[in-house]
Amino acid sequence: MFPAEALARALSARGWQVVLASDARGAAYADRFPAIERLSLEAATFKRGDVIGMARAGFKIAQGILQARKAFKRLKPKAVIGFGGYPSYPALMAALARKDVTLLHEQNSVLGRSNRQLCAKVDAVACAFPVLRMAPKALEGQVQVTGNPVRPDIRALYDQPYPAMDREIRILVTGGSQGAKLLSETVPQALALLPVSLRIRLKVEQQSRPEQLEAAKAIYKAADIDAEVAPFFSNMAERLGRAHLVIGRAGASTCCELAVAGKPSILIPLRIAADDHQTHNAEVLQAAGAAEVIQEKELSAENLAAIVRALLDNPEVLKKSAEAARSVARPDAAELLADLVERMVRKKGETGKGKDNPSVTATL
Repeated sequence: MFPAEALARALSARGWQVVLASDARGAAYADRFPAIERLSLEAATFKRGDVIGMARAGFKIAQGILQARKAFKRLKPKAVIGFGGYPSYPALMAALARKDVTLLHEQNSVLGRSNRQLCAKVDAVACAFPVLRMAPKALEGQVQVTGNPVRPDIRALYDQPYPAMDREIRILVTGGSQGAKLLSETVPQALALLPVSLRIRLKVEQQSRPEQLEAAKAIYKAADIDAEVAPFFSNMAERLGRAHLVIGRAGASTCCELAVAGKPSILIPLRIAADDHQTHNAEVLQAAGAAEVIQEKELSAENLAAIVRALLDNPEVLKKSAEAARSVARPDAAELLADLVERMVRKKGETGKGKDNPSVTATL
């Protein structure tokens, strides 16, 4: 949702009108999305080999395509941009049938299953990382590397220096809905193993699943660690900006935001992520010297504590890691992707600035 929101803001600033098409799940995260209209489309995913599940998914997808075709007949979008995942599939299929301008943006370093099915049919494919795995050979040399669009408040961090490490050491712990359980349990235990000389300097801000919130708070309290633990932080840019070290998963948005913000990190890729894409995402930061990567099977409170201590005992290493993170950032990804959208529209003979409601549909 966040990359699509960032692109929507960039296009809106250029005079475009943006429509958001998603399923009900995606709409729940779109309260700040700058759209003139929101389309709720039926969509579904399925497990291979599950015949009943595949049949149900096929029915829902067909419904979603019909819903999208009806909406697009009224809206006449100049371009339809898909951000991957099964909710974008019905809208893109409808747009392809109408011969609208279509684009795909792959946020991860591995081309997702839905995007693999559509990439040969759309007008352009953009990606976040320099290497896009599992892309068909036909796309070789054709993919535009734009980076992952980030929200304006995250983009602003690119111009801020790494915060000085005086008395306080600030650690930010994030975690997606699938990954927060492991981090909620292990990170407090690991930080509690640090020597008291470090613990009394820590200011920890940690996202945690609600059911593990009190346990995490209790561990921090017993270890005399100043910690704020909550299920969700709304002011993430502010917290990221003041952090000296970030511990989290390796989702595409997380990795790109860490790079733009210039933050050293310890990343624990989600083991069940499709095609192990989080490991590949993390490798970009790891190769640059910006992140330490721990696989789930190797994660323990003891080895995490050892890595944290080694970093905190060497402020110069943290500072160099921050510089390394920023070196692989693409802070203007939203503008680069907006440029690509407009190029594709012009290529098909559209101005995108006519009087008949110039609009772009972002699909998620």
